[in-house]
Amino acid sequence: MSTAVALKPTQRLTGFMPLIALAALVAALTIADPDFLTQRSLIAVARTAAPLIVLAAGATLVVLCGGIDLSIAALASLSTVFLALWLPDLGGLATPAVILVAATIGAVQGVAHVLLRIPSFIVTLGGMSILSAVALVVSGAGTVRVVDDSTVRWLDLYLAGYVPMSAAMAIIVVALIAVVLKVTPLRSWISATGYSESAARLAGTPVDLVKIGAFCVSGACAGLAAVMLVSRQFSGGPTMADNLLLPAVAAIVVGGTAITGGHGSVWRSLAGALVVTLLRVGLPIVGVPSAYEQILYGAIIVVAVALTLDRSKVSTVK
Repeated sequence: MSTAVALKPTQRLTGFMPLIALAALVAALTIADPDFLTQRSLIAVARTAAPLIVLAAGATLVVLCGGIDLSIAALASLSTVFLALWLPDLGGLATPAVILVAATIGAVQGVAHVLLRIPSFIVTLGGMSILSAVALVVSGAGTVRVVDDSTVRWLDLYLAGYVPMSAAMAIIVVALIAVVLKVTPLRSWISATGYSESAARLAGTPVDLVKIGAFCVSGACAGLAAVMLVSRQFSGGPTMADNLLLPAVAAIVVGGTAITGGHGSVWRSLAGALVVTLLRVGLPIVGVPSAYEQILYGAIIVVAVALTLDRSKVSTVK
């Protein structure tokens, strides 16, 4: 009991980290470029953040269970190819079909992780390689143009003339996941699984089903992120979303979700995604070459993990 009490102040401080970082970034970018707070710039930030928010929200559930999903970006890229290929024949049904296929692929990875007792890191690392190869084969190693995007164009509309529909959808996805977790036992099951899987099993938590469900939602979110990307790019590509993997992981850990599982929330990942997006947008504004972007993400992930890591679960540093 004393350990749990001792962690609470740290957890509360971690919860404020993304908001503090977000406010500091907005202030710094406004000072560097007074035009940053214009409507045009903020809309651009919101549209850029939307796919990342959705990817991070789904993957957060896997991390809360104590796992990791490294295949989300590759799955999103493959999903953009599927969507571009299916739109001419399926029309409006292509979007739910792509999301369903992506969710199924995520669930298959979850089943492999649970039944074969293979670490999620290995399963999704292998999945990332397989999905990337499939995307290359299916697309013919090239971009698949979308001739008629009328069924996904709604994501480029604006609510009240100001809020991008894609950003609104991203927030709705986060809110929906958060509500489902709050009104069902899922939140306690996921937290219990992340804190201690063995103890959760003894308490009667359906650990295996919880993990498979988390991977399924992560896959579905990758599919939805793909739809957002296609609506912006008017095409699908085998590597279109590949550059979102590190930002998504960074968004999760910057948001304060412990990489060891059990502690965090999708709302925190939303804030973390906004921080990461502002960094991506802000680097050119302050004159930092884009080549340093990956270095920055790596540093952010290491620092954020160091601040959120539950060291009581790590008996040996390897």
